[in-house]
Amino acid sequence: MSTDRPQAQAPGASMCYRHPDRETYVRCTRCDRPICPDCMRDASVGHQCPECVREGNRTVREARTVFGGRMRGRPVVTLTLIALNVLAYLGELASPAFVGRFEMIGGMPAHGRLPGFGVADGEWYRLITAAFLHMPMNAGGFGITHILFNMWALWALGPQLEHVLGRVRFTVLYVLSALGGNVLLYLVDPTQPAVGASGAIFGLFAAFFVVGRRLGVDTRGIVFLIVINLMFTFTFSGISWEGHVGGLVTGAVLAVAFAYAPRRRQKAVQVAASAIVAALLVILTAVATALAS
Repeated sequence: MSTDRPQAQAPGASMCYRHPDRETYVRCTRCDRPICPDCMRDASVGHQCPECVREGNRTVREARTVFGGRMRGRPVVTLTLIALNVLAYLGELASPAFVGRFEMIGGMPAHGRLPGFGVADGEWYRLITAAFLHMPMNAGGFGITHILFNMWALWALGPQLEHVLGRVRFTVLYVLSALGGNVLLYLVDPTQPAVGASGAIFGLFAAFFVVGRRLGVDTRGIVFLIVINLMFTFTFSGISWEGHVGGLVTGAVLAVAFAYAPRRRQKAVQVAASAIVAALLVILTAVATALAS
């Protein structure tokens, strides 16, 4: 006959609900089930079981900025945009034909055996690809300082705007500002070629000012930067004022919608404003195409 006896349970102890062979004196502060040390999760008061922690995480509202953007750490969009601009510049250095293939030009009519090309001839991608190109190093004029200044401005303003607006709004702001600058150039001077992220950068200038005013911070620095750059724009030859002004206006309109949308209908207003601006740019592009043909 066996002489083994069941092990006595310590007074006041219970068996862990996930590990029935382990005694414990601790209970989940949320569901009151007994939990062993391996199942304990620190809570603001006492400990909770893994199931209660998961349930609690599902009900916690995600932290967002005053403009509705998710709270993020690393400026992923800004870094991606800088990388794309640098890669495009390396492509320019590797192939002289790279700029001519992707620069902004509204329409160049056919000449003899040479076919026409440009946005008016169906090359719509130029409206966006031109915003990632910059003046080649051997082109004279501003040369490499063109991309250096734009990337400095993107790095100086991008992370802050991306943080307060959120990644999606920041991406929309950048792309539509770049598009706005090229669309204005297409309307005013369709045969003038242009490259550069300056339209998008001027959009960021405008957004930084609007967001700063909305948050009640000192905006004199960005006003000075805008004024100085506009003076350069209209003083020196070879600079597309249309790209700068178009980006500035587009960025300002979007930033006002993002920053001053009423809280109860914030997302709906922001989405509607973005869609309206995008639709207007498409319509203006169609008008410019009709005028160029």
